[in-house]
Amino acid sequence: MTDPSGLTHFDASGAAHMVDVSDKPVTHRVAVARGSVVMTAQTLALITSGQATKGDVLGVARLAGIMAAKKTADLIPLCHPLPITKVALTLTPDPALPGVVVEATVKTGGQTGVEMEALTAVSVACLTIYDMVKAVEKSMRIEGIHLVLKEGGKSGRYTAPGERA
Repeated sequence: MTDPSGLTHFDASGAAHMVDVSDKPVTHRVAVARGSVVMTAQTLALITSGQATKGDVLGVARLAGIMAAKKTADLIPLCHPLPITKVALTLTPDPALPGVVVEATVKTGGQTGVEMEALTAVSVACLTIYDMVKAVEKSMRIEGIHLVLKEGGKSGRYTAPGERA
């Protein structure tokens, strides 16, 4: 039984449960999430020049984000394990922040969406950037992690207000 409030991860008595998606059709699904790590211009220069002591900050963060998307069901208790067909991360240095904008695109053919996988990928990629350069700047901020786009399934397409996707 589903909670009458419309919150699908709770039953009518308020107990948390994994949503039964067995009757949902398999459809193509995609989700895009974005966030950023804000830092000083000097820290950004260290990252973009390749001179961070821990190595290729953006390359390692990209791999961490991909790995995180694949492990989302292990991290978020009520997420379904999904057959992910694509995970792509772009990490764009932005001198105007200054910082790095992280965007993840995740795809699957499945019975439920990949929003949590995209959000997890961005979160872990941002945390990895922080971890790799925290020795030079502990005041960095991880900001604005949000769902930009989701497509597929019964609810169709969602684009976040103010976003072009």
